[in-house]
Amino acid sequence: MLWEAISAVHDLGRVYDLAVILVRYGFAGFVRRIGLAHAFEQAGRALHLKGVEELVQLNTPQRIRRSLEEMGPTFIKLGQILATRVDLFPPDWIAEFEKLQDQVPPLPFERLQAQLEKDLGAPVDKVFAEFNREALAAASIAQVHRARLFSGEQVIIKIRRPGITEIVEADLRLLERLARIVESEIKELRRYRPVEIVHQFAFSLRREMDLENEARNAERMAGNFASNPWIVVPMMYWEWCCERLNVQEYIDGIPARKLQLAEAAGLNRKILARRGCDAVLKMILIDGFFHADPHPGNLIFLPGNRIAFIDFGMVGRLSESRRYQIVDLLAAVIDRDAKTAVTVLLDWAGDVHVDVDALLIDVDIFIDTYHGLPLKQLKIANILIDLTTLMRSYQLVLPPDLALLFKALLTLDGMGRQVDPDFDLIVAATPHVRRALFNRYRPDILFKRGWRTASEMLDVLAAFPYDMRRLIKALKAGTLRFNVDVSQLGYFGWIIDRAASRLAVGMVTSSLIIGSAIVMTVPGGPTLWGLPMLGVLGFGGAAIGGVWLLISIWRGGHLPHGEEE
Repeated sequence: MLWEAISAVHDLGRVYDLAVILVRYGFAGFVRRIGLAHAFEQAGRALHLKGVEELVQLNTPQRIRRSLEEMGPTFIKLGQILATRVDLFPPDWIAEFEKLQDQVPPLPFERLQAQLEKDLGAPVDKVFAEFNREALAAASIAQVHRARLFSGEQVIIKIRRPGITEIVEADLRLLERLARIVESEIKELRRYRPVEIVHQFAFSLRREMDLENEARNAERMAGNFASNPWIVVPMMYWEWCCERLNVQEYIDGIPARKLQLAEAAGLNRKILARRGCDAVLKMILIDGFFHADPHPGNLIFLPGNRIAFIDFGMVGRLSESRRYQIVDLLAAVIDRDAKTAVTVLLDWAGDVHVDVDALLIDVDIFIDTYHGLPLKQLKIANILIDLTTLMRSYQLVLPPDLALLFKALLTLDGMGRQVDPDFDLIVAATPHVRRALFNRYRPDILFKRGWRTASEMLDVLAAFPYDMRRLIKALKAGTLRFNVDVSQLGYFGWIIDRAASRLAVGMVTSSLIIGSAIVMTVPGGPTLWGLPMLGVLGFGGAAIGGVWLLISIWRGGHLPHGEEE
């Protein structure tokens, strides 16, 4: 249980704080089930419930979202990651997670100055001709200040908050312990794969905290759009970039959320929607490297209907094979090929036990629902929601890279409709899908793929004589071994061990009863309460053995710890 598992004393106060928040929002039962009974009791005594009338009006997703907000930056980031898992949570939960914002009051510059100057390698006034000590924006991990270089360029300085690493690492330790306990103790939550989600979250959060990694992402994205005059990515100033700091070009434009200002400036909303969509689809289908959160706050509109992408802390990556799977799924939907679609879904879900025939029927119905509809009536949001609902019903879970992809597509669809009410992502995506199919079968791509396959085959053939020689030697020496992994072998061994133990105790008990009965008929020898002592002791031992057998049989329906039913 979590209370006994926590070894670091400095984590106990944090556990207590989290328990107080969970109890306040009505999750006392959950706190008890994960073994925080002691913290629960303290939390119950410490709570001064205010606004109870408001709390009872909240549904479960709202209460979870409010709990995450009060738990602090790590848990807010966790909620934002959960908002990408459209395969795990229904739309009302996703909508609540999307409301999580990590906007926090900025730290006074004096709290940042020592760390900033250490990372810059010089005093602030020696590096920047002007520096605005008032923060331009602030979030839980970093805050942003404007400045001007001596060469005249306007820049922004993104500074990681001092001490944030220690806080985040402590919370990640707690989350990992909690996830392991939830997965082993609460069967109904096991299907959500909490350990996998926490690992994905920890990896994503650590990368997001590395501001130099964000600069590398931005530079790679800029290279991918070097030939596109309509897409702008801020330039990085590498001489001042490190893990806790990055300095980048200041983009002066109209935030995408201020559409009235964009119209007043003479920008064309239809062109902006199309170009933004084209850029994201190129990232996904061609480059395999995409901005995972293209919401209005990360887009800036510029003169000439250009679009600037900012904030590359969260990006998605798609391998070549994964992009091929996406194209195969799209082609299967177009061609009404349910078998290919099911094959792709099972490849995504990994090693799971599914009723394939039932899944095939449901996928065929899913495809038939959208087949034949005009493109204008096809809504990508509806398609993705229906697909993920189908996957949830079969407990199929998306890999993390595809979870980010689905979330990016949903965000893109919503963003496009805000900018242009007539925007249709399916129509916009069609030429990109065709181009991806064409690229897949280009002669140079086929040659490269064939050469790679041929190289692998040659490696196998070259190693064949050596492998055969080792195999023959092992056969001659009698050292060849076969390992068979039977998933239920541990459980089977436990059953055999229990049966053998019961049989042994039963035989000993029977022997004691028979032997004691014989001793009781023989006169002489020491007595106890007027009866032969050896006989009394024998019957006592038989009674103990019988009670043990009864308890063992009564508990026989329980599995050993860690085994699934």
